[in-house]
Amino acid sequence: MDAVIRMKDVSKTFGEVAALRNVDFEVGANEIVGLLGDNGAGKSTLVKILTGFHQPDPGGEVYWKGQKVEHLSVARARDLGIEVVYQERALADLQPLWRNIFMGRELSNRWGVLDLSTMRKETEKLMTTAMGFTSAAVSADSVVGGFSGGERQGVAITRALYFQAELIILDEPTMGLSLTETRKCIDFVLGIKQAGKSAIFIDHNIFHVHPVADRIVVLDRGTVAGEFRKGELTLDGLIEQLSRVARTGSLKDNSRTAS
Repeated sequence: MDAVIRMKDVSKTFGEVAALRNVDFEVGANEIVGLLGDNGAGKSTLVKILTGFHQPDPGGEVYWKGQKVEHLSVARARDLGIEVVYQERALADLQPLWRNIFMGRELSNRWGVLDLSTMRKETEKLMTTAMGFTSAAVSADSVVGGFSGGERQGVAITRALYFQAELIILDEPTMGLSLTETRKCIDFVLGIKQAGKSAIFIDHNIFHVHPVADRIVVLDRGTVAGEFRKGELTLDGLIEQLSRVARTGSLKDNSRTAS
């Protein structure tokens, strides 16, 4: 499988703290990678390097579709097609749905004036084709602050796909959601794969990651403790391995449980 993005021998230190140490990590085309790890494992630092917020230490390399990217910036990452959905913080609560969809990427007509009509029409179309809104009580002018958690995640993911994101990074997307809303959010994640795009699904809860991930990578104290395809382990086997990581900092091949 061709890699959409690949990190090679990436380290990141902050003073005397090594947040990442010699990490190799990649996401394939049309692949959902589950990224697991406790607090302090290095997940946030890894994402900040992939999105250009941090630069890796000298010697680390980042490749986009096989081409080495030097000095990746936030703007460059977005231009390449990397988008991040940060839980519910991705949306402006007091703004209507259409403004949230086009925020920072507003459409203009040939005279340079905001094309409000087109943005509303496009949002109405996305509501039925991508977000699953069928109630007449919800319109493109509905304020996003009144949406449920799962609906809000759906808006953020739909926005990323609408603007042709190639890699969508989901940062704890199910945090604070009810069981019903979690299911809805997971359906939206599956929609990323159905759209032919790739995703990194970051979460503490393996029960949310396991159903949707093609491959799972486990970080522990700044290093890749192990990775495997979902079919290589049963869910019970995965839980056992994660417990092993917490105790020893690594996964052992000879203890894998066949599915």
